[in-house]
Amino acid sequence: MDIRIDHPLWLLLSAPLVAYMIFTWRSVKRKTPRATLLFILRSASILFLLAALVSPYLVLFNEEEQIMFLADRSASTSGTSEEMDAFIEKSLSSKKADQAVGLYSFAGDFRTDTALTKGQVRVPQVESLEEVGETDIEKALSLTNAIGSAESATRIVLLSDGLQTRGDALSYLQKFTTSRVQIDVAQLNHQVFPDAAITKLDVPRTAYAGQQQLMTIEVNASDRTTGTLYLYQNDRPIGEEDIELVPGKNQFTYPLPAVNTGLVKYEAKLVVENDHFLENNRMFAAVTVQGQPSVLVVETDEHPSVIPSLLDQNTLNVTTLQAKDLPSTLSGYLPYQAIIFDNVPGTLVGEEKMAMIEQTVKNFGTGFMMTGGTNSFGLGGYFKTPIETLLPVEMEVKGKEELPSLGLVIAMDRSGSMSGSKLVLAREAAARSVDLLREKDTFGFTAFEDSIWEVVPVGPLDDKKDVTSKILSVPAAGGTNIFPSVAKAYEDLADLSLQRKHVILLTDGQSSMPAGYLDIIEEAKNNNTTLSTVGIGTDADESLLEEMAEAGGGRYYGVSDESTVPAILSRETITMTRTYIEDDPFYMKLGHVPEWNELFAVGVPQMNAYIATTAKPTADVAAFSPKEDPIIAEWKYGLGRTVAFTSDSSGKWSGELAAWEAYPEFWNTAMRRILPSYSSAPYVLTQGDGGKFTITDTSGEAAFLEVTAVTEAGEEIEVLEDQTAPGKVNISLNSTPGLVYLSVTDDQNRLFETGVTIPYSEEYRPKVPNEDLLAEITKETGGRVLENPNEAFRSLPYRGEERKSITTWLLLGSLLLFFADITLRRFSRFVPVLRKKTPIEEIDSTGQTSVTELLKQKRKR
Repeated sequence: MDIRIDHPLWLLLSAPLVAYMIFTWRSVKRKTPRATLLFILRSASILFLLAALVSPYLVLFNEEEQIMFLADRSASTSGTSEEMDAFIEKSLSSKKADQAVGLYSFAGDFRTDTALTKGQVRVPQVESLEEVGETDIEKALSLTNAIGSAESATRIVLLSDGLQTRGDALSYLQKFTTSRVQIDVAQLNHQVFPDAAITKLDVPRTAYAGQQQLMTIEVNASDRTTGTLYLYQNDRPIGEEDIELVPGKNQFTYPLPAVNTGLVKYEAKLVVENDHFLENNRMFAAVTVQGQPSVLVVETDEHPSVIPSLLDQNTLNVTTLQAKDLPSTLSGYLPYQAIIFDNVPGTLVGEEKMAMIEQTVKNFGTGFMMTGGTNSFGLGGYFKTPIETLLPVEMEVKGKEELPSLGLVIAMDRSGSMSGSKLVLAREAAARSVDLLREKDTFGFTAFEDSIWEVVPVGPLDDKKDVTSKILSVPAAGGTNIFPSVAKAYEDLADLSLQRKHVILLTDGQSSMPAGYLDIIEEAKNNNTTLSTVGIGTDADESLLEEMAEAGGGRYYGVSDESTVPAILSRETITMTRTYIEDDPFYMKLGHVPEWNELFAVGVPQMNAYIATTAKPTADVAAFSPKEDPIIAEWKYGLGRTVAFTSDSSGKWSGELAAWEAYPEFWNTAMRRILPSYSSAPYVLTQGDGGKFTITDTSGEAAFLEVTAVTEAGEEIEVLEDQTAPGKVNISLNSTPGLVYLSVTDDQNRLFETGVTIPYSEEYRPKVPNEDLLAEITKETGGRVLENPNEAFRSLPYRGEERKSITTWLLLGSLLLFFADITLRRFSRFVPVLRKKTPIEEIDSTGQTSVTELLKQKRKR
C-alpha cells in the first residue's frame, strides 16, 4: 500500500501556516494546560484541512490482469484475417485463470467482438466493419483503454500493419505516460497483391464552348499487365481503349469532345483482371465551360413542347428531353443555365430528381420555369415537393369551399415486402393526400396484409394531425391479400351522399382474387365510386392492377421509381375535382414587373384557361387573372430565379397569346428573367490532402466568400470554412469518395462553380507496413513486438492498483477538531484541568495575593 497526492502545490501553504502557528504559540504569555490543548486542537484542524487540499489517496495493489486484443480489419489488412485469428487463438492457450480477456476489431470504426471476461474465450466469426476504407489506430487505442478497468494491470495486443489513415496514435500515447497500460504489437505478414490504380485525372477547370480540351490520366500499376480504360462525360460513354501497363506510373492523354456551356463532369474507369482493389479504379473531374447559355426543355410524348421552336437559337443552346429520361445525378443538370418543365407530370419525375433540380437552382443559380396544363402544378402531383418549394406559387388554391364534397379511401399494402423505402414513401404519400383534403371531407385509410387493419375508419376528417400520425406509424408485416380491403372501401362509401368518391389501392405484390371481383368494381363505378391502382416495383401484378383500374374508371400507375409515389397520390387526390382548372376566357391584368409590362405595352391577348395556384407572399406577380390568381409569377430562390406560367404553351389554354406575333418574345423574355445574372469569378482552387481545399480570389476584389457543397446525389454536405484572408478561404469537406460540386459566391455578386474530387482513401494505395510506427508504440509503453503468440499472456511488469481517496476523512477530522476547539472554549468550566482559576487560587506559594490581580477580578464582576 502507498499513499500519494494529486495536488502537491497546496503544500506550499505549509510554510506560512507553520510560521503562523509558531508565532501564535510564542505570543501566549501563560502556557497553561488549557491554552496548550486548545492550540493543539486548532493547529491539528488546520493541518488536516491542508492535507485534504492536496487530495491524498491510498493505493491498494492487486494481482488482476486484463489482456485486450485489438485487430486491424481495414482494407489494407485484407487477406490477413485468418492469420490474425490464428494468432489470437494460439495466444489464448496461454491464458491464466485469473486473467481477463477481451477481443476487439477496428478500421475507421470500432467494434467489440468479445467483452472482457475471465472465462474461456474463442475467436468468433466476425463480419466486415463499415469503415474499412480507413484505419484509425488512435481511436481504437482510446476506446480500448476506456473499456478496460483502470484498476487492473492492462496489456493491449495490437495486430496491425501500422498504416493509419486517420488520427495520430503517437500523440495519443502521451496520455499513457501515467497509465499502467502496456501495448504489444503483432506484426502482420504483409501480402503483396497485384493492383492497378488511377492516381490522377487532370482536366482544365475552365474552358470555352467549342474549344477542344485534353484529359490526362495517370495509372499506377504493381505489375506488367493489360486493361481497359473507359471514359465518360456527364455519365455518357465517350470512349474506351485497351491499354498496356508497366510497373510504376503510366500516363495517358485523350482529346475531349467539344461541349456546350455549364459544369461538365468527366469520369475515368479502369478495368484490369486480378485487380485487388476496385475502389481505386475510378476518378472524377469537372470542367466549367463558358459560352452561350444552355437551356433544357422537358416534355412528354403526350404533350410535345413548342417552346424550343420559339426560343432564340442564335443566343441559346436548346436541348429537349423526355421527362422519363431526366438524369438521376446532379451532373446531368449542371450543364444547363435554365430548365423548363412544359406540362410535365411529377409522376414521371420523382422526388429524388426534383431534389437535384432544387439544389441546382438554389446553390448553382440555374433558372427554372414551369408552364401550366393538365399535367402540371397541383394536377401534376407537385404538392409538397421540392419543385413546389422552388416555385413562386403554392399548389393549393384559395376558395376550397368551392370544391365538391369528397370521399377518399386509401388501401395500402403493408406486407413484409413493402418494408423499407416503399412503405416510408407510401405512408408519406397518404399523409400528403390528407393535407390536400378539407376539414369535414370524408377519408379512410386501411392497411392490409393477410388481414385488414382499419387504421382510420371512414368518416369526416376532423383532426388532420391525428390522422397523419396514425398513417405514419403503420409498420410492415405479413403476406398479401388485396381485394378484401378494396371491397371494404366500397362498402364504407356506398351509402354516403358525396359528389365524388374515390378509392386508391397501393401494392407491390400479387394476390388471388375472388370470383366476380370485376363485377363488384364496375358496380361501384356505376354508384359514383372510382378506383385507381398503384403497382410498386417489378413484382406487382401489373395486368391485374391495370384491369382493376380500367374497370373502376380510374388510372393505373406502374411505379419503378418509388420516389414518384407521393406525386401519384397527390395527383389522384387533386384530380377528383376539375375546380383547379379555371376555363373561362379572360384577359390578364398586369402587375408591377417592368420587363413584362413592356412586353404587353401594346395590349394583352385573350386567354382561355389556367390552373389555379396561390402566389407565395414574397413572389412578384407579373400578371394575374380577374379572380386574382397568378398567371405569371416570379421570385428569387437561393442563387437562381424561377417563373411560374399557369397557362399552357400549346395554345389550347393560352388562346390568342399563342397566336400573338410577339409570342416568341414572350418566351425569350421568360428566359432573360431566369437565366443567371452572376458574372464569372476569377478564383483559383488548389487541393490539399483528402477533402481539404483552398479557394483564392486572384483579383483581390472579394472581401468574403461563401461556399456550398453538394454531392452527385443532390445532398448538401457540411463545409468547414476558415477565412484566412480577404478573398481566401480554406475548406474541409466530409464526404465519401467521389465528385462534389462547389458553388462559391462573394460580395461582388460573382459566382464560381466547379467540381472537386474527394479521393479514395490512402487505405487503397498499396504500401509496405509502417514498422517504425509499430515499434515506436511498443517503445512508448514498454511493450514489445511479439514473435511468439504465447508471449501475449506473460506477466505484466506492474500490478493493478486501486485508489482510495482519504480527502473526505481528513475534512471530517478537520471539522471535528474545529468543533472540539469551539466546544472546549465555551464549556471549559466543566473540565477541571481547563477551568479558570478563582482569585483565591491565584494566591502564590507564600500565601500572598496580588492586589492588582484582586482588583482585576473585582472589575470583571
